[in-house]
Amino acid sequence: MNKNQIAEQFEAISIQIFQNARTELYMNMRYLDLALSGLQFQITTELWGIGTDGSFLFAHPKILADRYEKNRILVNRVYLHCVYHCLFWHLWKNGKRQERLWRISCDIAVEALIDSMNCRSVRMGVSRFRRDWYDSLHRERKVLTAEGIYRTLQRRHLSPYELRQMEEAFCIDDHSLWPREEPPGKPPLPQMELQQNKWQDIREKTQTEMESFSKEASRGYGDLLDEIKVENRERYDYRAFLRKFAVMREEMQVDPDTFDYVFYSYGLSLYGNMPLIEPQEYREVHKIQEFVIVVDVSLSCSGQLVKTFLEQTYAVLTESESFFRKVNIRILQCDEQVRADQIITSQDELKEYMEHFTLTGNGGTDFRPAFAYVNRLVEEGAFQNLKGIIYFTDGYGIYPKKRPDYETAFVFMEEDFSDAQVPPWAIKLVIEKEELEEQSELAGSQFIWEEEQR
Repeated sequence: MNKNQIAEQFEAISIQIFQNARTELYMNMRYLDLALSGLQFQITTELWGIGTDGSFLFAHPKILADRYEKNRILVNRVYLHCVYHCLFWHLWKNGKRQERLWRISCDIAVEALIDSMNCRSVRMGVSRFRRDWYDSLHRERKVLTAEGIYRTLQRRHLSPYELRQMEEAFCIDDHSLWPREEPPGKPPLPQMELQQNKWQDIREKTQTEMESFSKEASRGYGDLLDEIKVENRERYDYRAFLRKFAVMREEMQVDPDTFDYVFYSYGLSLYGNMPLIEPQEYREVHKIQEFVIVVDVSLSCSGQLVKTFLEQTYAVLTESESFFRKVNIRILQCDEQVRADQIITSQDELKEYMEHFTLTGNGGTDFRPAFAYVNRLVEEGAFQNLKGIIYFTDGYGIYPKKRPDYETAFVFMEEDFSDAQVPPWAIKLVIEKEELEEQSELAGSQFIWEEEQR
């Protein structure tokens, strides 16, 4: 038997190992049939390990054979591990994050999910090191997403030794095939877009199937459905959302769109110093003029989350193109009653409020008092054209039964996201701190807290 025949035989055996793993996983996890079939097999000696690029599952034949010989469950787990990386878009979401820490976070998220599953095909003992980390992370987060884990690890400032410990405990696949991030402003490669669209479609169909048979799907699947829901939730551009609360009004400024330079120049040349047309002094613009921000200051909403939300809101609102010179914005703090009401009429007032912001309250959560209070303000003439309420909360409270006459959005910061069921007449908005910060940077308006500068 020559070398080529030996190589072909090893390749055939390796592919058979992967096929057996896929079959065994499918028998226990039939709701993942699309995901488990989403990767083609590629056996290669150029990669010393097992990994994926989003289209193929690559493996070195010796590494794969050694794992299978030791315990076939090890092959099942690395197969599912790579599938989960694709399902949750870990390969394409590095962004500006520190690469090593991001990939460790992705591995922890995937392994935590697999360890939470009560399926024979992947069930193995969980080490004390892993268990301690899962418990520690769950004290901060209900669902262990890679993004949430990354922020937690970033705050803990792990040493090089601790990072190596994490890699040895959680990293079981090769990440060298993951696509590299494209430079800012450069569109993603067509192949990358196709991969992302494919796995997004698989993820959405997986959620639909699991929810259709929720009782059966919940048994043995651990946190899979929760994490899929978090990943599938609709993302919003917060700046675009705030523009929904804009009103059209005339503002004194030159309107270049209505100015004709031909008539202006002709008049000057004909009469010396008399233009035939001058620019209009007013133009119609869409800017934020009247709305209400309500902050949930109940015990369930931490001060840091509230501060983060207002910080990001400030960054958006203080863009020059978003503000009228005079505005009428009310910032309420409310738990089971309205604790504070701040009137904002200008950028300077908003800046001063942000610099001296303190929380007042910490009772239970009841949304009705805030709406009753705002309705009374409307009746008293405090607003001329109130566009709506933005209510930052964790979602746990008593909602009004009647729809108000203005738009309402309940906003969840991604760090404290829970799948709360808001009333059908309200908007549920989930925002991510990192995305808002990036948007603010692109707009050229960043806000840095004084205590962060010290």
